[in-house]
Amino acid sequence: MAIDFNLDDDFEFDLGDFDVSGLDIDLDLDFSESDNSDKFKNENRYTLPKPFRQRIKAHQVKFDRAEDFAKQLGQKILDGERINAVLSGNFIFGDFFEAFCYETNSLIDELQISTLSLSQDNVDSFHNLISGDYLHSLEIIVSDYWWGHNRANAPYIYKQLDIGNKFQFAVAGTHTKVALMRIGDKKIVISGSANLRSSRSVEEIQIETNPDLYDFHYEWQSTILKKYGMIKKAVRASALFDVITKGMSSEQQAKQQKAFKG
Repeated sequence: MAIDFNLDDDFEFDLGDFDVSGLDIDLDLDFSESDNSDKFKNENRYTLPKPFRQRIKAHQVKFDRAEDFAKQLGQKILDGERINAVLSGNFIFGDFFEAFCYETNSLIDELQISTLSLSQDNVDSFHNLISGDYLHSLEIIVSDYWWGHNRANAPYIYKQLDIGNKFQFAVAGTHTKVALMRIGDKKIVISGSANLRSSRSVEEIQIETNPDLYDFHYEWQSTILKKYGMIKKAVRASALFDVITKGMSSEQQAKQQKAFKG
């Protein structure tokens, strides 16, 4: 399977045939005391390296579609294997989560995402997960750049995702792309260049089960959500709409009201 990126009439970029078999990498390092270790026995300042043995199973892959990615590698992700992937411009990262739940029959306890942007299709996909009880908590941070150009989409986002007090939405001056997915005691980190929606460009991501890295990202993203979260959970939808449309003209508010009611 080859992917062609036609940027203009004179340029064509081919990623080549995709091989999803993956590469197994054994990192087997053994630091043991050498014959010269006696030289260090009477030293207080220097120590010998501690013995270290670890096996890391990793896969380097290329993928064209999120559904195929989830189908072929979903179980490997659950098993704790590390995935490094190059994605084509046809790959919509936001589709991955719904495909992952479907292919692995997984229930996501928490999904916390920072992204530059998202699309209405992304929102619809998350709605399917929440309404189908595959996703119990969703928190999304988007950039202030996206908000400056797409705030008219906010009512639709709230209508589709603010279900059962499971959703929080924040806008901040960020450019990060990090998704934290907790499934039971599995803490999975997905990071790289990809936004939730397709940019029609080649992207890269890394997926790994890493509790320490998960907690690190979760701490700073939660700080943003706490300070800049736009949903006051006890506020009714009508009051929330007033917050969204504050500063708009009466004509703009009428337009938003129509969109909010669907």
